[in-house]
Parts: sequence; structure tokens; C-alpha cells
Amino acid sequence: MAKKNKDKSEYSCYVNRELSWLKFNERVLEEAEDSSVPLLERLNFISIFESNLDEFFMVRVGGLHDTMLVSNDKKDNKSGMTAAEQIDAILKNVRPLLKRRDEAYKNIICEVEKYGVSMADFSSRESSLSKQENEFLKEMFEQDIKPVLFPAVMGKKQPFPFLKNKEVYGFALLETKSGKKKIAIVPSLSPLFKHTVDIPQLSSDSEIKKFMMVDDLIFHFFEDIFPGYTVAEKALIKIIRNADIDESRVYDEDLDYREHMSEVVKMRKKLCPVRLDLSNEISSAALNELCGYLQLDRKCVFISGAPLSNDYVKAIKERLSDNEELSYKLRTPQKSPALNDNSIIPQILKHDALLHYPYESISPFLRLLHEAANDKNVVSIQMTLYRLAPHSKVIEALVEAAENGKEVNVLVELKARFDEENNINWSKWLEKADCRVVYGIDGLKVYSKICLITRHSGKSIQYITQIGTGNYNEITARLYTDLSLITANKEIGLETSDIFRKLLMGETVRKVNKLLVAPNCLQNEVIEKIEREIQAAQSGEDAYIGLKLNSLTDKIIMDKLIEASQAGVKIDMVIRGICCLKPQIEGFTENIHIKSIVGRLLEHSRIYIFGTAERDEIYISSADFMTRNTLKRVEVAAPILDEQLKTKVRDIFNIFLKDNAAARVMNNDGSYTKKAHTAEPFSAQEFLYDLAYKNRSEC
Repeated sequence: MAKKNKDKSEYSCYVNRELSWLKFNERVLEEAEDSSVPLLERLNFISIFESNLDEFFMVRVGGLHDTMLVSNDKKDNKSGMTAAEQIDAILKNVRPLLKRRDEAYKNIICEVEKYGVSMADFSSRESSLSKQENEFLKEMFEQDIKPVLFPAVMGKKQPFPFLKNKEVYGFALLETKSGKKKIAIVPSLSPLFKHTVDIPQLSSDSEIKKFMMVDDLIFHFFEDIFPGYTVAEKALIKIIRNADIDESRVYDEDLDYREHMSEVVKMRKKLCPVRLDLSNEISSAALNELCGYLQLDRKCVFISGAPLSNDYVKAIKERLSDNEELSYKLRTPQKSPALNDNSIIPQILKHDALLHYPYESISPFLRLLHEAANDKNVVSIQMTLYRLAPHSKVIEALVEAAENGKEVNVLVELKARFDEENNINWSKWLEKADCRVVYGIDGLKVYSKICLITRHSGKSIQYITQIGTGNYNEITARLYTDLSLITANKEIGLETSDIFRKLLMGETVRKVNKLLVAPNCLQNEVIEKIEREIQAAQSGEDAYIGLKLNSLTDKIIMDKLIEASQAGVKIDMVIRGICCLKPQIEGFTENIHIKSIVGRLLEHSRIYIFGTAERDEIYISSADFMTRNTLKRVEVAAPILDEQLKTKVRDIFNIFLKDNAAARVMNNDGSYTKKAHTAEPFSAQEFLYDLAYKNRSEC
């Protein structure tokens, strides 16, 4: 364990996980605030910020609420905070972020109007609409919308309606002629209408394209929905529900596992609210009554200065799609120089290949699957699936293989949060094609990205193994940075075969030589490799660790990294999201440097480097250094053995270290700073795109 100075508290080197995540989402928001980012991309970053925050409340805040119900004495091992204290800290930190979001939204909308597109908003800019435009909207509301609105007015025989997660509803406080007040809810219209209404140019002196969100239109005409009442107060509302449901705690042994997961998805939709967003302030009395119906604490209520639904983002982008300068320069995945247009299998049998998405195309891997499906020498294809594209070419290839008589074994992880329904449907599709489908292991989520093709060649058996850092999804392969190793190395093939054999029996491997495999053979192996660097440093040798991760929360690994820093090991980390370890703390982490890169692409690849270039071991992995990954999931890290590919990965890592355009440097107090350019701006992502284009042209 790391040594502790007497004047340091046991939590001084750590950051609370939830607060670190909020720092990450703040970095996303900064992209929306950055005027150097193209306008429509800034709009997109606001949408990402809001979607991230919704999911954070659904999962993390929801989980903390559940923890409070069980025991509020349990403390976070990195900050010493109870669940209640964490929720209070989250709410305190979210409010200033939402104020910044509101300001960024207003600035972006003002810029959008300069390009001739205006989003009319009755609640704040009623004067921007002419009398003729108001009359047009009134007529449209009366004819097309009002007839299908069936509001609920609360009374003894009219219970408060169920409000769906993330849907926008109307809320009104009604007053009768006798002075009696009632609460009313106007239902969400998302299933019935387009989300926007185009306002025709009724005035010849204006060329501005105006539109309005349907929710705003209904909000304006609330008074017409409730004849006989006075609308005393009104607002648009949206609730976020807890989605953190433990499927094992509600297991029904009378259902098969797939049916059970279908029931879990249904249950999640009805969990308790954890946040309420309002379009505008309402009286304390009205808010108290609304929160009473929702059984929600008022401290979980937020007033939004931006639309409650993100649908306006798509509407604006569609109307400005011809303005290329408002978006990032178009970039497309390029052909990898490692593989030519000939058959993939013979090439892999000669040498390993490493694809780097989205700079390089996923096409060679898809071609490999289709070749395997039609190769008479291929005996079987085995694969783990977590998240897939809506029209998956991977599924097509597996079905094709099964139809051609290959043995196809697929582990479909049904516990892919918010993707359960898709995975349930894909599992049915695979079973119809006579693939063998299993759903994972009790108590563990299978998150590894592995594919094994087994073929006969004369009297020998050949293994072609693919191990990646990201999902088998052709869409995200154009948006997320990931690495994909394809190798015919026999030891790796045999170990991967053993992984699949154990998975099909509901077990996990306990010993490997080449791969690192969680939950039994990853965390301990990482600790040993860090210890090796500690020993090197203590012997007077240069010692180095380089890590590129999405998140770092595993305290056992963090403690070992602190120990390595104290021994003089130089440690560089590129961590996109959560990072619970503070760098540059004297006596503890002064040899640790941490960067985060948030840019046009989502950084998703994981790289582990142990040792200096002369003796390093390099791995790519599906696993972050989070306890859930290292001890509670099946994850696989693959060694890069080919010297050319090791150089490629080392170069990729160093390119990210060099970034001074999108990178933020983590400070010793847990904050992040976007450093001023001391040299020519250097974007790792743009450089890697340029390199991919250059390599393609030289093929």
C-alpha cells in the first residue's frame, strides 16, 4: 500500500467518483462554450452534456438513493462521504453547471439567428412573432393539436397520471370561478406529432426561417385547453427516473433469463423520480403539491433556461445543414495500410494487424467475418456481443456462417444498460439461425470484445483472434476511437478458446499466460506489472507507466500507482472521464501527470504500457481501471507482440500526450485546466486523421 505522510488525510490523494464525473461533463460543456468550436458542434455538445447528465441522475444518483434506503452509514472509500452527502454535493455542483448551460444555449441561439434560423419561444420572445404568425399558430393548435389532447385534472376520482421518464409534459395550476384550485397535467405528444412546427414567412420583409417546438406551442395555448378555468400558473416539466435496478435482486426463476430481462426493462420505466426540471418558476405552493405527487424532495428541482427536450438540436442542424463551415470538417475512415483488398485470412496468418477506428475503417474486420462464414476450412466462430448497430453487419455475418453449417457460439450480454431490448431482439434473431446463444455468467457482466475463428489447415488447427477495446458496432466505429487487434498467434488463440469454453459453461478462466482476463487475472497482473516498475526504479533504472483509459476508480490500483510515484516511476495518464486520483501531490503523486481529451471524437480506446521503450509490455483492453471492470466483469486485455504494432501503439499514446488543443491537464486539487498554447496548436485527433489519409494515399 502507498505510504502516507502524517500531515495528509487518508483521502487527500483521491476525488469522489461522482464529483469527478461532473468534472468530466463540465469539460463537455466547455466545448459548447468555446467559440473556436464550429457552431453546430457547440450545439451538439450541449445535447451531449444534457444526455450525459440525465443518464448520470438515472444511474448514479438513482443508485445513491437506493444505497440510502439500505444504509446511510456506508462511506465512499475515496472521499469518506455517505450516500446522502454525495447527493447533496452533486446537487450543489450541478446548479452552476446548468446556469452555464443556459448561458451557452442563449449564446448559440443568438449565433444561429445570424444564419437566418430562429426558434420562436413564447415564454421568452413572444414579441418576435407577428400578429399574423400568432394567428397561424392559433389556428394550427385548434385544428391539429387540441383535438387530441386529453389532459388530466386532479380530483378524488382522477389520480395523478404516470409520467414517463425524460418526456416533456405540461403542468398547470387551475382556478375555478369559485376560487378552488386544481392541478392539471397535459400529456406528452411525442408519439403523435413531429417535434417542431415550421412558421411560414407571412411577412415579406423577413427571410428568417422560424420554427417552434410543439411543447412551446401547447404551453402558450394552455388557456384554451381548459375552458371554464383560469390558468393561474403553468410550466413545462420533465422528470428523470431512477434506472439503477439490480436485475439479480428481482430474479424470477419461473421465467427464462431473456424473459426475465424483458421484465427488468419494464420495471425500470416505473422507478421513482430523482430529478424534476421546470421550464420556469412556479409558486412554492404549486411546487410543493407537484413534488408531493411525485414524492420528490424540492432540492431535486431545477429551473431550465434551455428547452427541456433536445429535439430542437436536430431541428436546427437540419435547417443549417448546407452551411458546412458550421460543422467539423468532414472526415471518413480510411483504408488501413496493414491490409490490402485481397482475402483477409491469408494476410492475418502471415502477420498481425491493428486497426485504429475511426481513422481506419472497420471494413477489414467485417470482411474477415464474411470470409470466415464462407471458408470451407472454418469450423467455428465464437463472439461476445455487447452493443450493436441497428442494422448490424456483424449479425448478418454470424447468421450467414450458421446457415453455411459453421458452429456459431455467441455470448449476448443482456445487461447492456439501456440496450437490453436491442440485445434481446438480436439474441432471438441469432437463435432462429441456429446459433448457440448464451447470456453471460451469474453475478458478472461480460464486457470483453473478443472474436475467435477456428479453422482446419491440413492436420493442424489455426486460430484467428480479434480482441478490441470497443463494441462491434459499425456506427460507433465512426464516432469512437478504438483499437482492434487481429492475430493468428496460437497461444492467444488457445487462451481465447479457453475463455469461450468457460463462458459457455458459465465459468471464468483462472489462469492465463498471454492475455489479462478479469475478474481473476487482470487486477492482480496489473499490480504485478506496476511492482516491476517500482523495483526497476529502486534499482536505479528508468521506470515508466503509460495508461489511456476512460476512467480510473480502482483504489487498489490507485494505491499502487501512488507507491510507484513515490519510488520515482514516471507515470503518464490520458483519462477521458472519471479520475479519482489527484496528480502532482508532493510526497505522493508528484511523478504522475494526467490529461483528459474531450474533442470531436469520443476517446474510448484503452492502452496499458508498462516499462520504457526498450523493455515495455503493451496491451490494448476493453477494461478501464474501475473496480466494476477489474473484479466484477469479464474483460480481456491483449498484448501487442509485433514490434511494428508496438511502435504504432506507442506512437498513438505519445500523440495524445502531445495534444495541446483539446487536452485539459488535471491539477493537484482535482480541477482541470485547458493550457494556453505555448506552441502551435496540436490536436491529436486531427493529426491522426491526417496520418490515416496520408497512409491511404501511400498504399
